[in-house]
Amino acid sequence: MSPIDTLRNAEALARRAHAVQRDKAGLPYIGHVARVAARVHGDAQAEAVAWLHDVVEDCPAFAHEVAAFPAPIRTAVACLTRRDDVAADAYYAGIRANPLALKVKLADIADNSDPARLQYLPAHDRERLADKYAHALRALGVATGAATA
Repeated sequence: MSPIDTLRNAEALARRAHAVQRDKAGLPYIGHVARVAARVHGDAQAEAVAWLHDVVEDCPAFAHEVAAFPAPIRTAVACLTRRDDVAADAYYAGIRANPLALKVKLADIADNSDPARLQYLPAHDRERLADKYAHALRALGVATGAATA
């Protein structure tokens, strides 16, 4: 599969998987996924991972389709997929050890912590998320506020 085919297939899968989902502000969830992919534009592998980064975790009915992607993409998606049996520090350590996953996670955090997106949430949710993303950045070895991809 060519890098362009891989990228197109990843986007198509993400659009099918997230088709009916809404984010915390009630907006189509695929908007978040598309923005994360746009933040890593120019790196076809990272873009494919960005499109797929929430499929396994949030859309388990589509998870088996990720197996059709090349190994580096599958591995990075696996690193980005939260699991109940993996502690947060181990989760972030796994991402930190995979440059492709790290690039996408930083783009994910940048989008999730974007003030333009957070403005739609209640103040207590904005504060909770700010703490969550600051912890994630520290665990990833990145200074707080440096999550731009």
